[in-house]
Amino acid sequence: MKLALTLLLAFAAPSFADLAGSKPNIILVMTDDQGYGQMGCVGHPWLKTPNLDALHSKSLRFTRFLVSPTCSPTRSAIMTGRHDLKNGITHTILERERMTLNATILPQVLKTAGYTSGIFGKWHLGDEDAYQPNQRGFDEAFIHGAGGIGQAYDCSCADAPDNKYMDPAIRHNGRFVKTHGFCTDVFFTAALGWIKQQKDSGKPFFTYIATNAPHGPFIAPEKNAKRFTDLGFAKEQAGFYGMIENIDENMGRLAEKLKEWDLYKNTVVIFMSDNGTTGGGPGAAVGGKEIIPGYPFFNGDQVGLKGSTDEGGVRVPLFIRWDGHITPGRDIKTIAAHIDLLPTFAALANAELPKNQVEGRSLLPLIEDKAGNWEDRFLFTHVARWPTGTEPNTQEFINYGVRNQRFRFVGPRGGQGNARKKQQAATAQPTKGALYDLEADPYQKTDVSADHPDVVQKMSAAYEAYWKEARPLMVNETAPMSPTRPFWEAYDKQAKAGGIPEWTPPAL
Repeated sequence: MKLALTLLLAFAAPSFADLAGSKPNIILVMTDDQGYGQMGCVGHPWLKTPNLDALHSKSLRFTRFLVSPTCSPTRSAIMTGRHDLKNGITHTILERERMTLNATILPQVLKTAGYTSGIFGKWHLGDEDAYQPNQRGFDEAFIHGAGGIGQAYDCSCADAPDNKYMDPAIRHNGRFVKTHGFCTDVFFTAALGWIKQQKDSGKPFFTYIATNAPHGPFIAPEKNAKRFTDLGFAKEQAGFYGMIENIDENMGRLAEKLKEWDLYKNTVVIFMSDNGTTGGGPGAAVGGKEIIPGYPFFNGDQVGLKGSTDEGGVRVPLFIRWDGHITPGRDIKTIAAHIDLLPTFAALANAELPKNQVEGRSLLPLIEDKAGNWEDRFLFTHVARWPTGTEPNTQEFINYGVRNQRFRFVGPRGGQGNARKKQQAATAQPTKGALYDLEADPYQKTDVSADHPDVVQKMSAAYEAYWKEARPLMVNETAPMSPTRPFWEAYDKQAKAGGIPEWTPPAL
């Protein structure tokens, strides 16, 4: 009888051990401006992404994973576990992309559990030395500056001078090196070399691969762009889609090496993007029509692009693969967000969370299918980007959004020039804002605020409370523009002192 009961309990028990405190290696790959719809596995009709499609099939997927409308805000939310405005991030340039120094960020959190951390690619949370990742918990930092390779503004936000996507100069632990090859290939090569070093160290590691692709300028390796130019795509469109197919190739390289090094058994791989698809390169301006005959623009089952508070402006893929530990092929429709990654990783690592900072939730109950009565919540979005010197309180009730499991409230739109006007025209949104039932109306065609005034009231009250908490934390609003560009100064000083050495790619 005891034997029978033991066998019964064994068969009834979950097949996987609890994930909390399991201390896996963590690899987070985040692309820039790719958005949700630009992969074959989510329905794109002609883009070729076989490696991302394979990852999708071997992963658990959050199908309503929400981020911020633009780059730096999302990155800061991942690093801190709280909404972007509370990190001082109200822009992507002009000193307002600098993540507050009064926060304990992800690599520092993981360090409490014995992790070593490396970042490869785009940081975009401050180019002054105090804000750099190697000063904020990352043990290895291999990055470009500003929000993109070659960018430079009249402030501290600037990459190395005259930098290019091919053969970029990269800042490696504070010192510049001259690399060779296309930027995405270089970042993945550097990351793989570091992973190879770490895999036998006996310590768990966190690898953050943040590509600047497919952000503009829309430049892809010739072999990737040629497929599209041969079809008749314009140069920028070929560059955008070519960069995505190049990212896919690098995801294949990553998968191959993780298998070769037998790392899948103790490594969780996460893939996502930082905001909705850009309206620049992919031909989104054609309004959903064909880019060229037979090749329609595809944005998935949603409306909105990067820079908007519509679902398509802030919804991205989230694939999570951990062989033998997380059930693959399952879609989770519960809303989740960038603010949830830090507490989720901390739970996996058994790391200490900073006090009075984290707003997100560990997603492990959802991942393990043990969520029970998962409580609904509100998630907040603001495009920000108001002109320098503007009092933020005057911008509180424009360009914002509130989301819960069923509804999205999109506040009145304003400013942001022609792109904003195009977004407003796309949804014909009333000037007072609109409430959409996304379960019934994913394309946001019908304002149901009159049918659900209680929902509007609750969302408005929650948003106002959030804003009151966030406003005192917008620490960059009165920051003077830096008279210098730190990356330029450091590059020039190093060049004069001894030159910019050639980077030696690791042997893989």
